[in-house]
This record gives sequence, C-alpha cells and structure tokens, in this order.
Amino acid sequence: MSPPLTSDLGYVPPDGGWGWAVVFGASISVGFSYTFPKAFTIYFKELQAVFSISYSQLAWITSIMCATTYGGGPISSILVNRYGSRPVVILGGLLCGIGMVSAAFCTSIVQLYICVGFITGLGLALNLQPSVIIIGKYFLKRRPIANGLAMAGSPVMLCTLAPLNQFLFDNYGWRGSFLILGAILLHCCVAGALFRPISADKTPVKTQTIEEGKEVLKEEVTKDAIEINSPTNICTETKTEEEEERDCCEKVNKYLDFSLFKHRGFLIYLIGNVLMFLGFFAPIVFLAPYAKHIGIDEYSAAFLLSILAIVDMVARPTTGIIANSKWVRPRIQYFFSFSIAFNGACHLLCPLASGYKGLVVYSVFFGLAFGMVCAMLFETLMDLVGASRFTSAVGLVTIAECCTILLGPPIGGTLIDTFGDYKYMFIKCGAVMVLAGTFLFIMNYYNYRMLAKEEKKRKAKEEDTKPTRTENEGGNNWNKEHIQDGPELEPLREEQEGLKKEANGINEV
Repeated sequence: MSPPLTSDLGYVPPDGGWGWAVVFGASISVGFSYTFPKAFTIYFKELQAVFSISYSQLAWITSIMCATTYGGGPISSILVNRYGSRPVVILGGLLCGIGMVSAAFCTSIVQLYICVGFITGLGLALNLQPSVIIIGKYFLKRRPIANGLAMAGSPVMLCTLAPLNQFLFDNYGWRGSFLILGAILLHCCVAGALFRPISADKTPVKTQTIEEGKEVLKEEVTKDAIEINSPTNICTETKTEEEEERDCCEKVNKYLDFSLFKHRGFLIYLIGNVLMFLGFFAPIVFLAPYAKHIGIDEYSAAFLLSILAIVDMVARPTTGIIANSKWVRPRIQYFFSFSIAFNGACHLLCPLASGYKGLVVYSVFFGLAFGMVCAMLFETLMDLVGASRFTSAVGLVTIAECCTILLGPPIGGTLIDTFGDYKYMFIKCGAVMVLAGTFLFIMNYYNYRMLAKEEKKRKAKEEDTKPTRTENEGGNNWNKEHIQDGPELEPLREEQEGLKKEANGINEV
C-alpha cells in the first residue's frame, strides 16, 4: 500500500475553484500535443505528390515532431522551474503557430522537417509538460480526476481535428490549411493564460519577524564562535572551492533534479514505461491498414479509429474517478500496472479477430485500455516523486521515452514486411506490454515493502533516541517552543550573551 497523501509544496492545494479552469486549459494543450501529429497524416498523400518523395521520407515529418515533443521535455521542465507554467505554454503556442504558418510557404521537404517537425514539435513540447505540471499545483485529493479530465482532451481533439483537417484540405488545399492550422494552434496561448500561478500562503507578519530575529541572532552567535575558536585561516580557500562546487550542483538541481536517479520508485517507473512504449503506439498506427489487409473497405477501417477515440474519450475521466476512490487511490500503482497488462492482453487477442465485428470489439477494448493507461500515466509518477519534484521527473522521463516511441512503429513495420502478416506485430506489442505491466506490479510491490521496512526502522530509531536526550536538550527545546509562542526574543538574546561569555572564557584560558 502506498504512503498516505501529503503535500510537499509548502501549502495545501485548493482542489477546485480556479483549478477547474486550469484543467480546461490543460485539456486543450494536452489535446493538441498528443493529437496533432496523428491528424497531420491526412496531408501526406498530397505532400508526397507535390514534392515527389517516398513515403518513408515523408514519415520523418511526424517522427521528428514526436521526437522533438518528447525530447524537449527537459527544456520544458527547466523553463517551468525558472519561469512557471503560464509563460512557457504561451511561448509553446506561439512556436506552434509560427511553425505551421512558415510551413505554408515551404518549397522542399527539408524545410517541412524544420518548420513542422522541429519548430512545431518544440512548441508542442512546451505545451505538454507544463499543462500536466500545473494540475499538481492545484489538486491533491482530486488529482486523479483532474488528470483524467485533462488527458481526455486528446481523444476529444482527435475526433474534432481529423475531420477538420479533411475539410480544410478539401476547401483550401494544403498551404491554406497550414495557415489556418497555425491560427488554430495559437489557442494554446489562450489555454496558457488560464494557468494562473499559485503559491504558498504567507506566514503571519508576527511569526515571520520572530523567525527572522532568531535566524539573525543565531548567525551572530555562530560567527563569534568561529572567530574566537579558529586560530588560522589556512583551510579557507579549500572550503570556498567546496562551497562553489556545492553551489553549482544546487543550481543544476534547482532546474533539473538529477538526484531522482537515486529514487527507487522513479527508476522502477522509468524502466517500466520505457519498455511499455515499445508496444504502445504501433497498434494505433497499424489498426486501419490491418483492417484493409483483411478486406475491409477504407471508410469502415477509418471508422475503427473513431470507435477507439470515442471509447477513449469516456474511459479517461471515468478512470480518473475510479482512481480517486478510497479503494484504488492507495493502490494506484497496481491499478496502473494492471491497465498496461490489460492493454497488452487486448493486442495478443487481436489476431483472433478475423472479421469486421471482431475488430470492432477489439477497438472497444483497446480504447478502454488505452484510455486507462493515458489517464494514469502522469498521476502515478506524481504519486511516486511528489508534486514538488514532478517538474524535473516528467522532463527526464519523456526524454528517455523518446527513443522507444520512435523505435516502436518501425519495429512493427519491419515484422510486417518480414512475415507479410500483421499478427506478429500485434503479438510483439502485446507481449512487450504484458511484460512491462508484470514488471511494474512486482517491482512496485517490492518498493512498498522496502518503504514500510524503512519507515519501521526510522520509528524504532526515534524511540531509541528519546530516553537518551539530556536535560539541556530538553531545556533548549522548551525555550524554542516558548520563543515560537511569544513575540519576545529576550531568552534567545540571553542565550547569545551566555555563549559569548563561555567562548571568551575558553579563549582566555
């Protein structure tokens, strides 16, 4: 069982209010980030004819876009840590718009790689991570529901953007469509404007003044003691160098926390997800071609993706509600592991579907499993590392996932070309995902067992140290409590004077 819910942000998230407006904005940004590369494939046939290129050359547009979207995760995390989510998402929306408007004037495939693949992909990267991060700032108890609703923006956008792209292409051609799409993507700036920063409540002025006074007096006592007791300044230069190195490491960790690679739960999540993404996207890419391969007409094959998107649209918020229940929330890591394994089981059974009805049933279950995984993809990571370290964690995870996201579909295509049958691709994806789900289930069980043992040892150590406390320590603790309760700083000043007298006496001797 996972540890109880606590906030490591320095404040209690409101779990509502303006947070629902933030969820709405996040659903728009997340929807564009996940959906736009898929919906863009509608223009492939026309672009192939215009630039006289092969399909593999054309496919690099979406590959570069997806790679930049996930590979730009650390950049996005650093910018969010430095400037906050709102300006980063607004910048991402501007880059998306600029990239697509520039693409309307391209005259070569290389220019499309730069404009659509790199510039627009980087804009989508700056949209995705901050949108997920800001939810953790506004929600704690209802965070799974909020994440589920935000992630539901992807299937909603897929159902909207795919037919819209077809309509724009039929009426305005690909260049006119790119101009309009650039304007549509600027709506990410509006979504970003909803991400109002939230900070910890300020402590009362009275308490703040007392704390500041205590810190100042303690610093004075420490400085005086150092000056009296230090005979020489020989080690000053060495200490300064060490402090500079420490400061440098602290600055790096401030923007991207590499100490997460020492976090057991984070490493388990990272390995499981990198393995999972080898089989996560390939079945979506090859579902319609597989339907055509077994003799189903084009419109019916395309309708399978619509069925998947509709079920996915319902599954994500529903999964968020279930994950937020008192029975599932403490065991959300196991629920996530089950979702991945369930997804893999669907792919393993897909080759048994020989007709259109069988593929419809597969699409329904695939949409359900796909929605379950996507709804908890970031929630489980936040549950492991906490909201304060989530910004760095999501950046490090996405850049690691970038490689397997790129390799998954090509490996599936290679299996299809080698055996001349789609079933081996589905079996490969299913086996990989079942393996990833099983790995996460076993390792999360091990992680929680270890956490329970560590907590038990910590409590035992605390109980052992309690009787050995001296009377002076007890008196000091009583003085600290007294100072916190009252505004007077006199006891601390008396303590300072006593320390100075003691130090002077030692010096004289």
